[in-house]
Amino acid sequence: MPRLFQLELPLFGFASPLSPRQPPAEQIRHIQLGARIVDYRLIRARRRTLGMTIDQRGLRVGASPRTSLADIERFLRHNTAWILKRLDEWRGGQTRDLAVCDGAAIPLLGETCVVRLAPDVSRARWDGQVLILPARPGADLRQLARRAVRERALDVFRERAAHYAARLGQPLPRLALSNAQTRWGSCSEKTGIRLSWRLIHAPLRLIDYVVAHELAHLVEMNHSPRFWKVVERLFPDYQAARGELRRLAVTCPRL
Repeated sequence: MPRLFQLELPLFGFASPLSPRQPPAEQIRHIQLGARIVDYRLIRARRRTLGMTIDQRGLRVGASPRTSLADIERFLRHNTAWILKRLDEWRGGQTRDLAVCDGAAIPLLGETCVVRLAPDVSRARWDGQVLILPARPGADLRQLARRAVRERALDVFRERAAHYAARLGQPLPRLALSNAQTRWGSCSEKTGIRLSWRLIHAPLRLIDYVVAHELAHLVEMNHSPRFWKVVERLFPDYQAARGELRRLAVTCPRL
């Protein structure tokens, strides 16, 4: 089976003893972490490790059916500071729905593009940092804008992927867009690289980091020190970029 990489990295625990019964596949549970009671969704599935993610839906924990609740809670308490910080980041985020109308501003490549409605155009088109949409009755402007932004994203991502693949001495892998909201990218030996189209809202240097990160998996399909050496060779300032992406995740607009 190909191994997938997700930028929204889980924190890994350790193997646990056999459980006498098979627990439910999914449960809503709660735990006291520090002075707070935290709700979390426990998802049981075939896997070798404990992992967790935090996004707009809250805390989710993945565990095998054989992992005991005692081990799961020990894992969560060990990571209390990280969990509370990430929950607060999401709670305090400024994610907003973008209204698409004449004069609307859409973040693009870390800058701002402006939407203009024109009655004399039949389809969406770009004029530099201006997105021109057809002003026809009944037009779904949000859908038209999203499609145009996705097309722009694919062009940019392919160009950056070609740049970093050449630096690695690797052929350009298959590249596709994803609708993921909890990870920026993934790399699979079978299907190639997938990047969230929403990454186009970020500055180009952050796009470069994600692209370089995913392409580094063509050399090291893991997160070993060797992998991070490859990333550093492609994108020396990767540690700062990771911090910026975490902040972007809680403010990225919804189009």
